[in-house]
Amino acid sequence: MVALFRAVLVLLLVAGFALPAGAADSDLDLVLFWGQGCPHCEAEWEFLAELGAEFPDLEITGYEVRYNPDNWDLFVSVMAEHGLEPMAVPTTILGDRVWQGFDAAVGDEIRLAVAAALSATADPAVEANDVIDVPIVGRVEVGNTSLLVSTVLIALVDGFNPCSLWVLSILLALVLRTGSRRRLLAIGGTFLFVTTLLYGLYMAGIYGFLSFAANLEWVRLAMAAIALGFGFINLKDYFWFRRGPSLTISDEQKPWLYQRMRSVAASDKALPAALAGTALLAVGVSILETPCTAGYPLLWANLVTEQNVGLAGAIPLFALYMLVFLLDELVVFGLAVFAMRAMKLEERAGRLLKLVGGVVMIALAATLVFAPEAMSSVNGALAVFGIAIGAVLCILGVEWAMRRRRHTKNRRRSLDRVRG
Repeated sequence: MVALFRAVLVLLLVAGFALPAGAADSDLDLVLFWGQGCPHCEAEWEFLAELGAEFPDLEITGYEVRYNPDNWDLFVSVMAEHGLEPMAVPTTILGDRVWQGFDAAVGDEIRLAVAAALSATADPAVEANDVIDVPIVGRVEVGNTSLLVSTVLIALVDGFNPCSLWVLSILLALVLRTGSRRRLLAIGGTFLFVTTLLYGLYMAGIYGFLSFAANLEWVRLAMAAIALGFGFINLKDYFWFRRGPSLTISDEQKPWLYQRMRSVAASDKALPAALAGTALLAVGVSILETPCTAGYPLLWANLVTEQNVGLAGAIPLFALYMLVFLLDELVVFGLAVFAMRAMKLEERAGRLLKLVGGVVMIALAATLVFAPEAMSSVNGALAVFGIAIGAVLCILGVEWAMRRRRHTKNRRRSLDRVRG
């Protein structure tokens, strides 16, 4: 029931804002809207001079928009045709693809797109845009394949939030004592709906901010630095839990949560009052648990804006993110509703989730700072996540070897004492 309710919510968001995108255009005219005095524009003109020499069949047309009102009006009109706002210069248009801003990674994408358009049999790995089928809306462009893969992987790791899973498992265990499946469904569904809605609003706010500040390099670097800091703190929580700064629900906050959860789970409380209390509890939990995984929305929104995906493409990607993000909580919720059993998140499991989440967050943040072009291909995105998971396995392997070594030493000492 809750899964259906959330799916309807996501589809309404998509239906309300997403715009169907047309098929890729094979036109080789490249249009550049630029501004006098813009250093990024000058850098792109140098790049386009080299690109024109590399691809003689490419026709490049530039329009200066800062001091030419007619060119600005043209800029507004052309961007409106693509469902976008003229937010920054330089803006590059090649067929159905639009890039706002310029750096080395954007230059690589433009070169790949031009090469694909000029090739009679374009490599699918460098096709201009991928299209997904969204219920009600239809086919919507969402950027390249690497962005789809990255969205799924980031959302999957983000979904294993130890803070949220801990609260949900405790709440469901308390409600299970009433023996009412109807009450369990109502309270658990309300909690999941409110927390998901608030998390979605947080992600939308981050995306909206970065959409306007996408061409300010210091903003992008600041977002990546914040995510990097979150990653290191989560990694610290695995090795030194409850010591130093932490992005988890503190022991001081837990008594309030226990009290609120017992209140809403009480069997003698009227269901409407229990649902209202659950909604308030969900708001409080959302505020407390946001730091646990706040870095992932920053990284995802940064990735989407870096690849110049418009609103029509960002919304279905957002819907995909939220659906994947919910999978683990829906499993816990479904087990409680249909099997009337609650899963308990042990501290060891929570620390392991912190380790995985922290390492993946560090890998993504570092990649976006030092090698953003790696996320522009499927192989690159998979390599980043593969390296992160490999690092996690190495850490666990070293820990296992050290524990085994200590166990062996202790056993030898015990045998020596017996023999002595």
